[in-house]
Amino acid sequence: MTLLDTAPVWALALTIFGLRIVDVSLGTLRTITVVHGRVRVSVLIGFFEVLVWVTAVSQVIAHVDESPLLAVAYAGGFAAGNAVGIALERRLAFGTVVVRMITSAGAEAMAGLLRGMGRVVTTFEGQGRDGVRTLLFTTCPRRDLPRVVEAAAALDPQLFYTVDRFSQATSLGPLPGPTGWRAVFKKK
Repeated sequence: MTLLDTAPVWALALTIFGLRIVDVSLGTLRTITVVHGRVRVSVLIGFFEVLVWVTAVSQVIAHVDESPLLAVAYAGGFAAGNAVGIALERRLAFGTVVVRMITSAGAEAMAGLLRGMGRVVTTFEGQGRDGVRTLLFTTCPRRDLPRVVEAAAALDPQLFYTVDRFSQATSLGPLPGPTGWRAVFKKK
């Protein structure tokens, strides 16, 4: 008999709710680390994710006949865990983004501003609805994105920009080789 077996139903429901928030949030982070190719980190996160999940689901299964509230707490923890996981991912801001900007402020001024911030910038001249525009492409760590966009928008209040995430680029270093089961077929 464990402490959870003797706990009041409300305390057990609250524990299950909290455990689900933790395991679903870990699942969100694990998925992101898998996409970014961080194998070791994803394995470690996955271990703790499943450990927490097994603990939560075993308590629900063992005690759901005593109180259906536990199933509601389990489902509620899942829903809340999605929101917490997304908020956590936004806060950590993993990865790198490419920022495409269209400006009428002038190529040299905008490129100079971005280069002064340590960004590598490529410019293109284009024709828009209202005349000549400059297209600028740059990359930055996702966590630096607000600072980059804020500085560019201060120079050109009519700035139009788009942001795309990516996981690999040749300028960021050599591309990693295959990992996991794919590596077996690539060995020479």
